[in-house]
Amino acid sequence: MKIVFSGSIAYDYLMTFPGHFKEFIHPEKMESLSLSFLVDTLTRHYGGTAPNIAYSHALLGGKPALIGTAGDDFNDYRQWLESKGVDTKSVKQISGKMTASFFANTDKANLQIASFYPGAMAHAPEVRLHDLDYKPDLVVISPDDPVAMRNRVRECVELKIPYLYDPSQQLVRLSVEDIREGIENAKMIVVNDYEAHIIQDRIGLSEADMVKMGKQLIVTRGKDGATVYADGQRVEIPIFPTDTILDPTGTGDAFRGGFLRGLALGLGWEISGKMGALAATYCLEKSGTQNHAYTVGEFVNRFREVFEDQGKLDQLLK
Repeated sequence: MKIVFSGSIAYDYLMTFPGHFKEFIHPEKMESLSLSFLVDTLTRHYGGTAPNIAYSHALLGGKPALIGTAGDDFNDYRQWLESKGVDTKSVKQISGKMTASFFANTDKANLQIASFYPGAMAHAPEVRLHDLDYKPDLVVISPDDPVAMRNRVRECVELKIPYLYDPSQQLVRLSVEDIREGIENAKMIVVNDYEAHIIQDRIGLSEADMVKMGKQLIVTRGKDGATVYADGQRVEIPIFPTDTILDPTGTGDAFRGGFLRGLALGLGWEISGKMGALAATYCLEKSGTQNHAYTVGEFVNRFREVFEDQGKLDQLLK
């Protein structure tokens, strides 16, 4: 299965705060909120939703392709992705622009306050699926420039390409009409439980409503795992246990990468979901969104320490 991953391409600037945000945020004073947190660490990592998902997908033997825009500073990042098996031919570098940047501050409770600078991502509408010299089996539409996300939806409809809709943090920037159009035409929708509430608040569609529309819906729920609604089933996916929790940034992206690799191999909803859970745990155990690594053999062995697969993961080892 040839999957094209569309979305933001960014550098992540990750900080750690040695306290709890909640101790300094007072709801009764929100109208005069002015806070600055002195952090212990600051590190720069490769990031962006689309390459994060593609990275974990490639670790498991997939051959993902990336489409989007980046800045003059993308050369080292491009080499990194290519070395990991991610096709970056459809990433356009924008002269005179910097690659988008994500700034996240994480406290001791693993809560985050984040900001995002779009940079070259603002040019994402200049890159089109029509320009590909092949027809993908699936397009993943993850957070990107809002116009680019709307265009991707319409291109997929026009070209008759099924797509996974993953609006994530752009739910607050996309118009109500764009969100509805993205959901109504999608084959699959992936959100976390908070985003599911935003969708219900903004366009009046609950999880049950989206399922009734015939959508394959995946809702990630943090420490409570994930729920997959598909083919008339409701499948609960537990988290993969770990004693090492270092950085939650990118765990949702890693889940998507592992999950989609399982689906591409035809392994079914439950095993694919559990592959996503383990991929997310590998990410959680490292700082940064692309610093986790494993061989396929290591992944399969660790999976089987917790989950049953009836030998189905042998496909990964071929």
